[in-house]
Amino acid sequence: MLWRAFSFLLIQGLGGWLGGLLAPDNLQIRGMVIGMLIASVLAFLVDFSRGLQVLRWLRREDLADLPVSRGLWGEVAYRVRRLTRSREQLAQASEKRLQDFLAALQASPNGVVLIDAEGCIEWFNQTAASHFGLDPQRDRLQRLVNLVRDPAFVTYASRNDFSHGLSMNGRGAGTSKPLRLSVQFHPYGEGRRLLLSRDITALEQAEAQRRDFVANVSHEIRTPLTVLAGFIETLQTLPLQEEERAHYLELMARQSQRMQSLVGDLLTLSRLEASPLPDAVALVPVPPLMTQLAEEAAALSAALAQRAQPVHELHFSAPPPLAIRGSADEIHSALSNLVSNAVRYTPAGGSVRAEWLLHEDGGASFRVQDSGPGIAPEHIPRLTERFYRVDRSRSRDSGGTGLGLAIVKHVAQRHGAELHIESTPGRGSSFTIGFPVHRLHHVAEPAHQPS
Repeated sequence: MLWRAFSFLLIQGLGGWLGGLLAPDNLQIRGMVIGMLIASVLAFLVDFSRGLQVLRWLRREDLADLPVSRGLWGEVAYRVRRLTRSREQLAQASEKRLQDFLAALQASPNGVVLIDAEGCIEWFNQTAASHFGLDPQRDRLQRLVNLVRDPAFVTYASRNDFSHGLSMNGRGAGTSKPLRLSVQFHPYGEGRRLLLSRDITALEQAEAQRRDFVANVSHEIRTPLTVLAGFIETLQTLPLQEEERAHYLELMARQSQRMQSLVGDLLTLSRLEASPLPDAVALVPVPPLMTQLAEEAAALSAALAQRAQPVHELHFSAPPPLAIRGSADEIHSALSNLVSNAVRYTPAGGSVRAEWLLHEDGGASFRVQDSGPGIAPEHIPRLTERFYRVDRSRSRDSGGTGLGLAIVKHVAQRHGAELHIESTPGRGSSFTIGFPVHRLHHVAEPAHQPS
């Protein structure tokens, strides 16, 4: 400011000196005054022009280049640009924090909806869009209750008590896999609300499976216990002949064996779920395993018909020189369940074939085919559920526990394998476990030694 005042006085002094120098001798004072006025006007016009440059510069969006670099207006332009850049940096930092916050909400596994005081949607993440069927372009600033028309949700949103959440159907609730949501409002700010939604479909299915599991176990155990209690009461109260007594004891032994098999399968499932995954160090040779499976199938076929020889046509192909990396007990349990199921559900005189298939990528599959009655397509997706049976009466007659395929599924998953089921009613079924190449060890066949 001092330099600006000094410059103005200097210009006026120069103007007065030039005015006095150019004026006649008798009019030097008037010439000095006129020179000072002219110098002041010129200084004002120059300063006004610099001010207009700064004003036009301020009206632009880009403030990169200063219009003037010296004087008062140069200082003003410099400070304005520095202040503007500082505020732009703060705005960019705030925008970045906001975008990071929204990105975190976008990555949340829960649905998030921001609602203003009027009940309109301000923002929502992709999870909420899939939960409620919302569209980011179409539904923003729309009233939420106009888009989510579930009566229970509308009632819940209209009240002011949000201490508890609400369970409701989500988008696609009418499909084969209904979506169940847990939603809850959280008030914040001035009348605003935050809506959180969580997919609880798996939790409700697990709870339903737990209830079904308890009910099925109770039913499966109650049936043989009722039979045993009836036979025991008969043996205690009635005078029976030795043949009748032996017959009743044989029936009691069967029911006892049935309960023992059920408890054994339950313990196997519990052990599979609780134990760590099997390592890939231990090797389970396939040839002796196939021999054992063939012997078990022949024994079961004969036992089901109470004969000395098998009543099914059993075909076990020659096994390849393979070994499976994993648990010997688990692998034997899974393959044995597939073979025993084929024998149990195939009528006498039918055929059961077990074989190994080698794949081009180095993997291998164990396949069991039978000529039984087959399975309808609607039952196939649920065959690996615990205690799920296509025909309960037939399952009880065959002595199955309803847990065999559930055990097979768990063992396959623990060894990185996949279970595939194919069946046609009236034409039999095919069960295949495909093992990946990293779970197989190809054993070199010994060289032929001439005699």
